[in-house]
Amino acid sequence: MNNTKDSTFGEASCRIVAKGRMNHRQIIIALIMAIFLPMSSYASTCQGKFVNPITDVCWSCLLPISIGGFNIGKGSVPKKRDTKNPSSPLCLCTKANVPIPGIAIGFWEPVRLVDITRTPYCMVNLGGLQIASGNLNKVSSYARGYGDHHSHRSFYHVHYYVYPLIYWLELITDFICLEQSTFDIAYISELDVTWNDEKLQTLLNPEVFLFGNSIAQAACVIDCAASTVHLPRDEMFWCAGCWGNIYPFSGANADNVGGIQSSSLYATRIIAKMHRLGLAQETSTDQNTSLTGGGKLCRKSRAMKIKKSQYKLQMVNPKSTSSGIGCFPLGLSDMIYSSFKEFPYDGQDFGYLIFRKVNCCAF
Repeated sequence: MNNTKDSTFGEASCRIVAKGRMNHRQIIIALIMAIFLPMSSYASTCQGKFVNPITDVCWSCLLPISIGGFNIGKGSVPKKRDTKNPSSPLCLCTKANVPIPGIAIGFWEPVRLVDITRTPYCMVNLGGLQIASGNLNKVSSYARGYGDHHSHRSFYHVHYYVYPLIYWLELITDFICLEQSTFDIAYISELDVTWNDEKLQTLLNPEVFLFGNSIAQAACVIDCAASTVHLPRDEMFWCAGCWGNIYPFSGANADNVGGIQSSSLYATRIIAKMHRLGLAQETSTDQNTSLTGGGKLCRKSRAMKIKKSQYKLQMVNPKSTSSGIGCFPLGLSDMIYSSFKEFPYDGQDFGYLIFRKVNCCAF
């Protein structure tokens, strides 16, 4: 009798232990699914993070700083390359028709921020915030073909932020050379009907007919070499160096060779588009002021054509290049800075900080 009870009790204990083990197994499986299943849909979600001004920003990219023809921090590496500066350290500007002397200063200022995303309304540099809700159709795409199917194409959306970082953080106050504005969202491609329509974009910018041919494309090799060695050539404003053609100002890239190359091209396109709309300025110059006062050092002027040499890019999303290459000129070969920056299969969303060269007369 006792043996029967013992055996019954043993069988019941084994069932309880087995059930407990099964519960542990179910818990482990649930944890594994919770960890790894979101990664399977990683490419379809809104990705991004806020830009940390301490760790994500390349503060050494403010260099070189120039006073007249004298440079501090100039070098041959991409982040230390500089444009030509006025030869004289003294300048003369007028205020209320009165000439006021000053010092000719040049530096690189972080002023704009750009999202490059495959998901509509995904604000990459705002922590991956998606500002539109509901069932959104995924307009953006990423495709690559191999073998007999050469389908190197991509489509991304772009968001353009006004981001005067130095003035915004109040690192330097009451300095006339800084852009004194606040953070703002200046452009969202989802609201621009021309971003999805290359034909409409061509009608609005008819100069694209001059550069949509093999001769103009072949000439971009010169700009690619110039960007890799020093700075891009401003007279070749239709070229984005090694990244491709700036035109048309749309979200399509027919020659996509990777997310880094495409996102760098889109960042250049949106800068050129802002110039074409008259919303961007020419801020760098090598001209001295006149003897009576005045000149490009004293005022910023609207420019309908992009001056590529006055811009540099720094990647801040998904990984910051602050500890590596830092910032780099427009059109630089992406082979130099693209390693371990994206998932190779389905791509990723990107964020870039735009540095702009400023030459001004501090008086």
